[in-house]
Amino acid sequence: MIAPLPAAARPLVAFPTLLRGNGFAVAPEQTTAFLMAVELLGPRSIAHVRKAAVATLAPHPEQRDRFDALFDMHFLGAFAEPGEDDWAPDEEMSVQEDSGSREILIAEEINETGQAATGAEALSLRRLRTMDESETLRRFGRALPAALPRRRGYRHRAARRGPTVDLARSLKDAIRHDGEVMSLKKLRRVTRPRPILLLIDVSGSMKQRSDANLALAHAVIQAAPRAEAFTFGTRLTRVTRALRRRRREHALSEASGLVADWDGGTRIGDALLAFLAVPRFAAYARGAVVVVLSDGLERGDPSALVGAVARLAARAHGIHWLTPLASDPGYRPETEALRLIAPRLASLTDGGSTARICRHILSLGGAKAA
Repeated sequence: MIAPLPAAARPLVAFPTLLRGNGFAVAPEQTTAFLMAVELLGPRSIAHVRKAAVATLAPHPEQRDRFDALFDMHFLGAFAEPGEDDWAPDEEMSVQEDSGSREILIAEEINETGQAATGAEALSLRRLRTMDESETLRRFGRALPAALPRRRGYRHRAARRGPTVDLARSLKDAIRHDGEVMSLKKLRRVTRPRPILLLIDVSGSMKQRSDANLALAHAVIQAAPRAEAFTFGTRLTRVTRALRRRRREHALSEASGLVADWDGGTRIGDALLAFLAVPRFAAYARGAVVVVLSDGLERGDPSALVGAVARLAARAHGIHWLTPLASDPGYRPETEALRLIAPRLASLTDGGSTARICRHILSLGGAKAA
């Protein structure tokens, strides 16, 4: 028999229900995190309850006024005018994560996610805007297959020159010349394009670039022979299947429904560790060109990001980190995490526009196949 809910906890449990009834996306684990945060804070005043609610239920900034009004109505019994509360959430505030076991959530059909929810999540739906960069993406898609870095394959093909003798063709040619070997036919190994792996930051600090970066990922998925795309914020979500739809509008619409952590916090290290923890996902990085579209403003433990990047670099052909903060020629990594991982990156460059990202990706194929 389930024990009845304590009377003191009932208003707290009812508040997330009220938010869901008014259009807020609140996951069940966020309700649990809210109760744990209230217990952690005491609370000694209603302001502590408000802080716990903002930190764990994660209202979108555009919904903050409605969130405060519903909070005041529920806990104070009156509608408050937006702005009356003198407390505002600090964007740099650290939120203690759930002390329970952390699991990797993977759903093959709906939301292939590699990181469990944390107290800092902001779960929401979002309609992606199709950017007016069709011509840039069209040219990029046509040039990409030939511009990707290449690797030597295991197959051989006939060639005029090469290190290997094609014995079968040489013998056939000798038979046509009464057993006289006129020349030795040669073979060379076929090269094939390396796979490309896109890791796209959809946290709040990358909000201005999220739509354009997903449109770019669609162009990559459509053009490259082997490509994978993941988004990360507080979760890791595979969006490759959605972006395989040919029409960009349909692909972005489907991808927007898969991603639940739009414009929330940033846990880059945890997301990469979750990626590497799934063997099928980690295999996508083997020998691949890894392109990370993120500002690198890690909110989690820097050691997690350092360890994840080290493991990812050992598998990949190279990690290319493109950040909109690098538009300044004198840019230097500002966060501790980005400074620590910089030596392991193949490049750290400007990702502030679609045209610059396209140019950088197309420039990666200049190296000799290995």
